[in-house]
Amino acid sequence: MVTTWTAARVWHGVTALAAALALLLQLVLVVLGLPAPAAGDAAPGVAARLFHFVSYFTVLSNLLVLVTTVRAARQPDADGPVYRVLRLDAVVAITVTGLVHFFLLRPLEHLSGWPYLADKMLHMVVPGLALLGWLLFGPRPRVRFRTVLLGLVYPVGWLVYTLVVGAVSGWYPYPFIDVGERGGGPVAVTCVLLALLVFAFSLLMWLGDRGLRRVPAAVQVLRR
Repeated sequence: MVTTWTAARVWHGVTALAAALALLLQLVLVVLGLPAPAAGDAAPGVAARLFHFVSYFTVLSNLLVLVTTVRAARQPDADGPVYRVLRLDAVVAITVTGLVHFFLLRPLEHLSGWPYLADKMLHMVVPGLALLGWLLFGPRPRVRFRTVLLGLVYPVGWLVYTLVVGAVSGWYPYPFIDVGERGGGPVAVTCVLLALLVFAFSLLMWLGDRGLRRVPAAVQVLRR
């Protein structure tokens, strides 16, 4: 029984460490201006690069994973109305991040060295650890339909924020939501599809939360 509790703490701790290292490495690369822009492209200043860094869905989702797994490493059966929403958002958002990167962005990238390592940690290692951590250790049950609806505030809010910033500055973090390149209609369709994808994964987590075994159940019995 104690082993389940310990395993959960170790897994969440490793996940938090991976997210922290990935974010730190990417931040250092951003400050250094790596990878360098293509020939002929103007290099943005440090302030602009930092603003772009904190505007990426990938970065924000990894940060959510970091925050929630730090708490889960300390208390694997953590609970609370805010934590439930943050935990759901972290797992759903990081999973969608991994899928979108693998199918849409990975073929467009040509990275090597440290940028390649940071990219794989942010888009593959952390998503894999976070999703497996939820499947193995939960905590469950924690998700209600109300949690699913509240969890949509983050991804939908990010889309709105990104489109507003793009309309003002002309900068978009991802090519598939670049209104200047693709046009308003196709981007609107993409945003709806992304929102539906997030909602679908949230519903899957809701069903999984109800159907999968309660964890960490052994610890809950110990504490009665």
